[in-house]
Amino acid sequence: MKRKKLPIGISTFRTMIEENYLYIDKTKIALNLINGDGAYYFLSRPRRFGKSLFLDTLRTIFDGERELFKGLFIYDKYEFERYPVLRISFNSGDFSSKEAFHKRVNAILDDNQLDLDIECPKEYDSSDCFARIIKEAYLKYNKKVVILVDEYDKPILDNIENQEVATIIRDELKNFYSVIKGADEYLKFVFITGVSKFAKVSLFSGLNNINDITLDKNYSTICGYTQGDVEISFKNYLVGVDMQKLKRWYNGYKFLGDGVYNPFDILLFIDKDFSYRNYWFSTGTPTFLMKVLERNNYYLPNLENVVKNEKLLNSFDVDNIELETLMWQTGYLTISSTKDTPRGVLYSLDIPNVEVQISLMEHIADYITKINNSALFENAIYEALVESDFTKLELNIKTLFSSIPYNLFTKNRMYEQEGYYVSVFYSYLKALGLELIGEDCTNKGRIDLTIKTPNSIVIIEFKVDATTALEQIKEKKYHEKYMSENLPLFIVGIEFNKEDRNISKLEWEKI
Repeated sequence: MKRKKLPIGISTFRTMIEENYLYIDKTKIALNLINGDGAYYFLSRPRRFGKSLFLDTLRTIFDGERELFKGLFIYDKYEFERYPVLRISFNSGDFSSKEAFHKRVNAILDDNQLDLDIECPKEYDSSDCFARIIKEAYLKYNKKVVILVDEYDKPILDNIENQEVATIIRDELKNFYSVIKGADEYLKFVFITGVSKFAKVSLFSGLNNINDITLDKNYSTICGYTQGDVEISFKNYLVGVDMQKLKRWYNGYKFLGDGVYNPFDILLFIDKDFSYRNYWFSTGTPTFLMKVLERNNYYLPNLENVVKNEKLLNSFDVDNIELETLMWQTGYLTISSTKDTPRGVLYSLDIPNVEVQISLMEHIADYITKINNSALFENAIYEALVESDFTKLELNIKTLFSSIPYNLFTKNRMYEQEGYYVSVFYSYLKALGLELIGEDCTNKGRIDLTIKTPNSIVIIEFKVDATTALEQIKEKKYHEKYMSENLPLFIVGIEFNKEDRNISKLEWEKI
């Protein structure tokens, strides 16, 4: 049997079916949404997760094109009645100003007028025209209207580094989306997708009845490929692949249900002859994320212990951008576990997989040190740790810090902070794929950093302008936590000198 084509970059359902691309059936989830109690839905997922394809699948269902669904779950379970559909996609376009934004919105509305054979009066602004199209479509076709919004937040995110413009665009979008609330009597179904979850008060204050399914277990696999999808639907494409390694590299995105793969990773992994690379990460450089990290002087080992409540997970807004919330919403952190408390659910966040860990930390390391050829330092540090050669480790860390351009320390307060040195060391180690535990809790206190190599466990304490690093490990007996691990155990004290901006001493002992 001939294999179907891989749908790399394909987000149109009709194309998938008619041109024999491999389609992972999401129509059961679509049917549950359509037949559900609500009519207004919101979904947030990171980029490249298949949101646009799912939205187009919904459009094709509401267009009544039954025959395209032959062989899929929904085929004989839905009437496929045709409804007028408005498609609002902000996937592309210039949003650099209020004028450019409205030009793009008007073009989108013009396309919908052509599709539905409806015409707005020329003097209408975009919000009035949007409202007019909804009402006229309802009257013309004697059917309630479906609205599908793709990348609802992109006009804001494109301007996120310019708060003034971002705020203007946010307010314009708020007025535009408020039309949906006012058109309730004409609407059958509304589905809105995006990357971020802006606070409802800033964008959807009028849509009190919107059902946010971002963290709904019933819809956790609405986008992305499950382990079952990969093992069954891609079986003939992945012959000879180490499935556990594939899972470690690309699975791990969790939205309270089963973990999923980003489709882009699996498709490119197959297309590139099973080469393990940073396919998803390379599609979008997180420049703004780096700037938030730098501006907030973020202590990177804290990424090992991120715990948030749902309010903080959803606290993203133009004038309220928290690094960890931004990382969760953009896919660099994911939910690893939950805990019920009297005040609600707490969510523990972690880096989802090897691809993100290596790629993100390499990017952070390069950004906060401005060093070229950082891979040379990474490899040398890795070899020193694996070989338990701490003289070599000290030499390479000193070389690393000596290579950081001096002007970094004169232009940005981040580089004047003690935690900067630890964050640099952490990012380089994390980029190596090593298992790290930052702020590692014991019954006597917190270990600054625990490193698990294939051959040993290394416990590290950092001090700046002090000489008590190794003594603190001994005094607190931090090593006792790992005495039963049956691996060589080393304790290391690293002391930094702020004036020299480098290590002043590295001491170590084998337990």
